[in-house]
Amino acid sequence: MKLIVGLGNPGEKYRNNRHNVGHMVVDGLEKRKLPKNVVVKKTGVFMNNSGSVIRRLINRYSLTINYLYVIHDDLDINLGEYKIQKGKGPKDHKGLNSIYDALGSKDFWHVRIGVDNRDPQDRIPGEDYVLQNFNQEELDKVNVVIEEICKKLVTL
Repeated sequence: MKLIVGLGNPGEKYRNNRHNVGHMVVDGLEKRKLPKNVVVKKTGVFMNNSGSVIRRLINRYSLTINYLYVIHDDLDINLGEYKIQKGKGPKDHKGLNSIYDALGSKDFWHVRIGVDNRDPQDRIPGEDYVLQNFNQEELDKVNVVIEEICKKLVTL
């Protein structure tokens, strides 16, 4: 069994925030016919409290973290790019830090989706930037990435 969890914040207010790109991928996966051994979830809590939910999901499905894929925004990666890496996430991400603390490990699959499109001359602080909505041009790029990730996650 494989557990795929998209991080984000709950509620309509955050729906198109950069921080919610994990939820956007889950929405895309839920529209597909998935293998029976794939479970897809959103945490349902605010990003920075994700750890306890992930721990409960792993326990509920009796999984090891080798079968956990966490989808999240990443300011270390440019908009329109992504990486799927085991045990490697961004330099600082409070939602992931919550998961690391709850699991006692970073050694799960990180689906790192680039959301950084800031002007190098006018860099908004990351914690403010990720709570902004994507503009339409950015959303178009993100939707292409989401489609690629959905295809890839189903086949891994």
